[in-house]
Amino acid sequence: MSITRRSVLLAVPALAVLRQRAEAAAPVKLGYIEPLTGNSAAAGHAIKQGIDLLVDVINKPYPQLAPLPLAATSGLPRLGGAKIEVIWADNQGSPAVGQSDALRLITQDHVVALLGAYQSNITLTSSAVAERYGIPYLTGESVASNLTERGYKWFFRTTPYAPQFAKLYFDFLANVAKMGKPTSKVAIVHENTDYGTSVAQSITKFATEHGKKIFLTISYNANSTDVSPQVLSLKSAKPDVVIFISYTSDSILYMKTFQTLGYRPPIVIGDDSGFSDPSFVTSVGNLAQGALNRSAYAIGKSGSLSYKMNALYKKKTGRDLDDSVARPMQGFMVMCDAINRAGSTKPEAIRAALAATDMPPSELITAYKGVKFNKEGQNFLAYSMMTELQGKTYVPVWPPKEAIAKLQLPFKG
Repeated sequence: MSITRRSVLLAVPALAVLRQRAEAAAPVKLGYIEPLTGNSAAAGHAIKQGIDLLVDVINKPYPQLAPLPLAATSGLPRLGGAKIEVIWADNQGSPAVGQSDALRLITQDHVVALLGAYQSNITLTSSAVAERYGIPYLTGESVASNLTERGYKWFFRTTPYAPQFAKLYFDFLANVAKMGKPTSKVAIVHENTDYGTSVAQSITKFATEHGKKIFLTISYNANSTDVSPQVLSLKSAKPDVVIFISYTSDSILYMKTFQTLGYRPPIVIGDDSGFSDPSFVTSVGNLAQGALNRSAYAIGKSGSLSYKMNALYKKKTGRDLDDSVARPMQGFMVMCDAINRAGSTKPEAIRAALAATDMPPSELITAYKGVKFNKEGQNFLAYSMMTELQGKTYVPVWPPKEAIAKLQLPFKG
């Protein structure tokens, strides 16, 4: 057999096409930073289970989940069916560790984008690394206002954030007041990292701008081992409403201390986070009956996208999907959809696709009114409702159009 110059020339472009297809189908690596050890490990692992489920949904056909983006296909269609690969990093609840995680994921693992990192102060440090290297970073879970106030080009947030929560709480309390329940004396109890401080400041600012006054504000050290002084201060002041902005171990400790000191505020509102952590209901659900909690997720009606996703998550984990997991899952879907729309793994192309996101409610697993980012990278269509712990489950109780159960007051404890 003779090999002519023509056959060699014909083979060259054919090999180039094959090589191009192989490169296009290479896995798309995303870095995910979560607390997989430490005080928020339960939340971190629950989020990991949710993201792992979505990776399977994206990489394999799940036509029953349409119109969820990328569910009906296999991999990322505009990248030759490339599969999503998530590289996990444990931030250990430490901003310094989260920062080094981001650096390693970018420089050693060569991820095309980053997500995370649950605690706002860790998202703050890890996203700063991404900004420096020009890598897209999306958080579906961290809510401190300052995250989108830094003028960053590469940072995006899908979840509702502190100013939106403040409006939700006061709208809800105005409705409760119409029911004849006292709500004028509002106390805020917050942990002192970026998360607690930012949300507390946003609530206070909203109250001031609308002619209201916060009755009492208590700041405490995150991950405290004793909150008796704070609870005794509440017991003495007798507020109508207590809003807790706390991570998991603190939220659990407050409920136990309520029981120990015989204190029961009329209305207890948890600002998601620790109150939504799976270990909260397991540990102190019997001590926290009637606790209210903001949420952007509800299981929904049979046949709905949220209902179907919950069924898959429950089959995988043995428990229902909740807000603390659904919001990060929603953020992950937005990131993967943007990469597919970009048709590229180049950072600038992904960033441009994220900025152009315009996702309708019909494609979401959360209750957001859609996903569309403003110039700061904040999803201005994010939305939350009020839920209440009744039995072993948080159920939507407000606004009326979202409610599936009747609001039960006062807090039973």
